[in-house]
Amino acid sequence: MKRLISLVLSCVFGVGVLTGCSGKDNSSEENYKVAIAQFAPHSSLDNCVEGFKQGMAKAGFVEGENVKYDEENAQADINYANQIAQSMVASDYDLLCGVATPMAQAMFNASNGKIPVIYTAVTDPIKSELAKEDGFGVGNVTGTSDKLAIEAQLEMIRKFMPNAKKIGILYTTSEVNSISAIEEYKKLSPKYGFEIVEGGISQVGDISLAATDLVGKVDCLSNLTDNTVVTGLATILDAAKKANVPVFGSEIEQVKNGCVATEGLDYVALGEQTGQMAARVLKGEDINSIPFETISEYKLYINSEALASFGLTCPEDLKQSAIEAE
Repeated sequence: MKRLISLVLSCVFGVGVLTGCSGKDNSSEENYKVAIAQFAPHSSLDNCVEGFKQGMAKAGFVEGENVKYDEENAQADINYANQIAQSMVASDYDLLCGVATPMAQAMFNASNGKIPVIYTAVTDPIKSELAKEDGFGVGNVTGTSDKLAIEAQLEMIRKFMPNAKKIGILYTTSEVNSISAIEEYKKLSPKYGFEIVEGGISQVGDISLAATDLVGKVDCLSNLTDNTVVTGLATILDAAKKANVPVFGSEIEQVKNGCVATEGLDYVALGEQTGQMAARVLKGEDINSIPFETISEYKLYINSEALASFGLTCPEDLKQSAIEAE
């Protein structure tokens, strides 16, 4: 969707959260303007942004040559996310990219169909009201899902901890994706002989107390891709270490940071997939004809040092497929 504009529009931002000017400057080589907003500052979402740019570049949209990115981070603050979204919509962007569910929802709601919205790291686009049951967007929107491989995760945990009975999960009570994931965990856990014990929080400040309480009730924790919870991962890991309770992650960065293992996804790859979808829209494909996509490849990532600290080892039948998260 390439639009030729002869005038350079001046910047007008009500809350001053953006740095780029609106519109295209045809005197330069930067012909497209794409706004990227990330909900929270953690490594998996950083990887999404990195992958998004890689996917765009592979499709011919190279930063500094024919595309310019303006980036913002809402710092896990939904009010700030809404401000960022409103400011971005008030500017002349060709496409908006929302990273994580709250940011994607804020962008879509603010855009009101005026600017195409591509999202990434949205676990359940249907329950998040970004997609219909058939997978197509509810409006001028599409993107990628980071749906967890929950059954594979449960099977993996059982192999690492054959005697475990209870798995603890922390989640944000307002996060629809986390609620959806816990429902699936509860549905599948009896098949592997587990009981799910949940701990709800409403903000990052709740994590310390909730984690300390939860680790006293379970044999291990299984972390979600819940943005607020991931932001407080260091606090969770500290509480778990004191209670000698291992934490299983949901993607590679969590394992790098101290979780023992995950049957998870690579967020750079997810972002790249999203960038390629965005490129299709910029090249003129109707966004309403593109259903959301879910990454299909999951891998077993382990942190041998973290495993050893809890007296765990990688089972023999998993060693060949396991990847050390470094």
